[in-house]
Amino acid sequence: MAHFGVVAPAFYSHYSAMAALGLELAARGHRITFLHQVDAGAYLKDPRLGFHALGRDTHPAGTLAASIERAANPGGPLGLRRVIQDMARTTGMLCRELPPAIEALGIDALLCDQMEAAGGLVAEGMGLPFASVANALPVNREPGIPLPVMPFDFEDSERARHMVEGSTRVYDWLMSPHAEVIAAQARNLGLAPRSALHECLSPLVEVSQTVETFDFPRKALPPHFHHVGPLRSTQADQIHDDGRRMPDVDPGRPFVFASLGTLQGGRFGLFKRIVQACRKQDVQLLVAHCGGLDERQAQALRELGADWVVAFAPQQEVLARADVVISHAGSNTVMDAIAASTPILALPIAFDQPGAAARIRHAGIGLSASPRFASPAQIGRLLRRLLDDAGFARRMAPLAQDLARAGGAARAASLVEDALGQRLALRQPVQAQVQAGPPATAETGVASLG
Repeated sequence: MAHFGVVAPAFYSHYSAMAALGLELAARGHRITFLHQVDAGAYLKDPRLGFHALGRDTHPAGTLAASIERAANPGGPLGLRRVIQDMARTTGMLCRELPPAIEALGIDALLCDQMEAAGGLVAEGMGLPFASVANALPVNREPGIPLPVMPFDFEDSERARHMVEGSTRVYDWLMSPHAEVIAAQARNLGLAPRSALHECLSPLVEVSQTVETFDFPRKALPPHFHHVGPLRSTQADQIHDDGRRMPDVDPGRPFVFASLGTLQGGRFGLFKRIVQACRKQDVQLLVAHCGGLDERQAQALRELGADWVVAFAPQQEVLARADVVISHAGSNTVMDAIAASTPILALPIAFDQPGAAARIRHAGIGLSASPRFASPAQIGRLLRRLLDDAGFARRMAPLAQDLARAGGAARAASLVEDALGQRLALRQPVQAQVQAGPPATAETGVASLG
């Protein structure tokens, strides 16, 4: 039995994926504790997943919502700068507070989301074995491969390589506040110089929620990098009925599913254009806004022509029936669409979504448009192409087969155990008092949230 600490950005989708991996490891006898600011603990609902609060002075209760709002709606350059500064402050806090917490909790190894540099920095500084998990598109850099945040298509040419190099320099300049924190914390931890996320990855094992055939053609991923597909829990308890239902779809008309994810679900104006486009194409439309809209806005979409408007839908079941999904190109929706062989109309908004949209085009499994500038008429034309051309679904078949074979959370857990097992065996066993008994109460800093 080992005690794994989990370090990931405090976003629902990242915690959901890491929880699936954590539950798989917990089913094998390991102990799992997430570590972050106190508000992040609300994402964890299973009592087998512990939580230890950090940053009570710099990231007190009630402050996570504002940073998530800034990330979801950065606005212009100044807003983007604030998001990057939020990232930098969080990385700094974690690098300062993780080491004593890890020592106090008796943590043996870390599971580190690629998007939070603190996990890899602290693990390396403390001599802990750790795994890197790519819950978004992998941050691993490679000549000629556009960064995940870039909307560029892949092209094997000198011109394209220069474009990639130039865009990478711009990205690194924008990320300089975060880079400065990474560099300073690396010095504090006695590590070799570094300043970027891709320099904080595990030398032992990396797992990714993607499949190889979805990414651009890579040539330089390390041998310990593994595509395992979506991290979904097979160990979760029976979920109580939360009202999610597959609608009663008319088999005689095309059925379209629209979702912009948990962070972007409040974009009422974009949903309006989607509804208007679908009405013109005479398709059935289910909108899932993930709690981002109020009932007045939801009713307005129904009045515009949406057949169903709900907070949440049973996504995998809906995608298995849908003819097209209109999405922000978030990782979970894209992988679910591939599994169901459902063509994608991508409207990428932020983070790695532009890169995912580029890979959707590259694989020939969908189309994309600007979420800001696409009119209902343009969305409708693209939607019609996806509905009329069977080639999009046909090209999804090999990707769906790869996804079915990828292994998911179970394979990821085995890879983590295999790669870290020898290193863990060399470390002192977890102390009996750490293993025994239920997790401590929230007042002591360790909470098991149920």
